[in-house]
Amino acid sequence: GAAWVEAAAAERVFTPSNALVGLRLKLRCTPGDGAQRYGPPREVESSGPVEAGPGACTFDSRHLYTKKVCGESSIRAVSYNILADTYAQTEFSRTVLYPYCAPYALELDYRQNLLKKELAGYSADLICLQEVDKSVFVDSLAPALDAFGLEGLFKIKEKQHEGLATFYRRDKFSLLSQHDIAFSEALLSDPLHKELCDKLAKYPLVQEKVLQRSSVLQVSVLQSTTDPSRKICVANTHLYWHPKGGNIRLIQITVALSHIKHVAWDLYPSIPIIFCGDFNSTPSSGTYSFINSGGIAEDHEDWVSNGEEERCNMPLSHPFKLLSACGEPAYTNYVGGFHGCLDYIFIDKNALEVEQVIPLPSHEEVTTHQALPSVSHPSDHIALICDLKWK
Repeated sequence: GAAWVEAAAAERVFTPSNALVGLRLKLRCTPGDGAQRYGPPREVESSGPVEAGPGACTFDSRHLYTKKVCGESSIRAVSYNILADTYAQTEFSRTVLYPYCAPYALELDYRQNLLKKELAGYSADLICLQEVDKSVFVDSLAPALDAFGLEGLFKIKEKQHEGLATFYRRDKFSLLSQHDIAFSEALLSDPLHKELCDKLAKYPLVQEKVLQRSSVLQVSVLQSTTDPSRKICVANTHLYWHPKGGNIRLIQITVALSHIKHVAWDLYPSIPIIFCGDFNSTPSSGTYSFINSGGIAEDHEDWVSNGEEERCNMPLSHPFKLLSACGEPAYTNYVGGFHGCLDYIFIDKNALEVEQVIPLPSHEEVTTHQALPSVSHPSDHIALICDLKWK
């Protein structure tokens, strides 16, 4: 029965001060138009009281570089594995993977709010996310990013309840077409991959493993709203995770690049590509070397990544000239038992160049609470952000 006090807010986003912790919020909205005609006001109350936030976050200093949307001829791209709730909320995660993380900071609501704050502050044109729970996409991210002018697309992994999401800025791009695939399905049914499929058939153990995986690839063709001659192919993926799965990742990335080539060379001749994702591959891996150099030898050590009985030697190649736009950071994934660079934004060297890379959080920021995730960082990965421009 206490009285409501009006809190003035000048910005689109209202951030409650510490003085409001413990109080409820009410939003009153009066619809109106340019002709000064107004409808009845509507009100909505917060379901719970304002809780104390994390204080300084790992992304606060990054937001200083991304206050504004970048210019017309530039594209700000973000790639980020946001840690699916499916994996964050298990007993194993709480006790073995992230024992250093306060239990409340692993809760979905807490991480969601942090994540929306982080993504909104990047003023991005393209956002490629991995490990996105379907409910998180529908109920949380899509509506939140929609309010900031971003349109979202979702591709689920059939066996899991998580998948990939690609967001693009509506006033910069329009969607021409989507070409999403599941690797195992494409490998079996698309004539594009027949040669690879035949080679793989000689190695039944590896073939079976590849076909069991539910990994997917999201491919969207976008067109510039200001210059319709400019089209771009945006690909997003999350490759198989197992440390000994180098051979499986090589097969997956070959399928991905063949499919992207079909879209960006055959369907839309010579459009540039941006290929984001969690590749679960460090810069010393066969997969990274293959993407970077355009080929892999049949005697590469990654063909025996899981021992002799799963050896599957085959020379492979792809025709793209790709560059890791954010280079090779010391790590993009930092958990208690492991840290390494697994995430990349690959760009077409012939058509795009890097204008700036938004610095990653400092090592001190990442390790303030030992490792990730933490009360000040919503995922075990770190977002990669760069500004690209057309050549």
